[in-house]
Amino acid sequence: MILLEGVPRSWALDAAPTAVTVGVYDGVHRGHQAVLAALREGGEARVAVVTFRQHPATIVAPGRAPRLITSLEQRIELLAHYGADIVALLDFDDGFRRLAAATFVEQVLVGALHATSVAVGDGFRFGYGLEGDVALLRELGGQHGFTVADVPIFGGDDPVRSTAIRDALEEGDVARAASMLGRPFQVRGVVLRGDGRGRDLGFPTANIEVPAGLARPRRGVYAAWAGRRSVDRPAVVNVGVRPTVDGSRELVEVHLLDGPAELYGEEVWVDFVARLRDEVRFANLDALVSQITADADRARALLTTRT
Repeated sequence: MILLEGVPRSWALDAAPTAVTVGVYDGVHRGHQAVLAALREGGEARVAVVTFRQHPATIVAPGRAPRLITSLEQRIELLAHYGADIVALLDFDDGFRRLAAATFVEQVLVGALHATSVAVGDGFRFGYGLEGDVALLRELGGQHGFTVADVPIFGGDDPVRSTAIRDALEEGDVARAASMLGRPFQVRGVVLRGDGRGRDLGFPTANIEVPAGLARPRRGVYAAWAGRRSVDRPAVVNVGVRPTVDGSRELVEVHLLDGPAELYGEEVWVDFVARLRDEVRFANLDALVSQITADADRARALLTTRT
């Protein structure tokens, strides 16, 4: 997979036919996957995704910028996994925001990527003030020699959108999020050295602080698969602040069900499978240990096969 960064005129891509799509592609969910599949079916030699280093809302409406479902690293990996040969990464800054729709087509789609076909989702808008729509894109395609496919929103009456996935995560419904993503929702982070309290209780945990700006499930306890170096292990995971021991810092605490591992300083990923319960404050540590034991038993029953 080729990663293009910087200004489009510097990309120096050869002039082979290219099928292109444009969007934030946060989550690379089933709707996004359908657009990539449509590009693949067009028969061009290569597929390119034009996406953005930061969410456009961070520039246009920073107060309403959403937490992202995937980090930039994850997004690029997933785009490659689902069929992108090229990921063209643009900086959505104030200068780009003011770029006219026709200029974007001329400089990026045609001049830099040599587009022969373009696929976008239903309701696609682009250009300064969102002046461009699918009709304008088709008109410009006629002028510059590329076709346009308008891919219907995936899911019909229950459309799959990044916003709907964020809503599901805020409700703790990781199963619904997974159904829209086409895979479990995943967080990644480097394991921090904690206070050892979990080990003292008989449930050692790997503590992960999710980077700022990234989505996480609602606070609570979950059954999950946790991994590092391509190895998945069943786990019970707490998302929250550990109220029973007067915690205040929100962490993702991962307890591996098949035994502890030395993970400090390593990046670990967590694939959420099912919500077990809310995070609650227990009267004492004995009650907490009893509940964690029950959580672990329930998680083992749910995590019999990795899907």
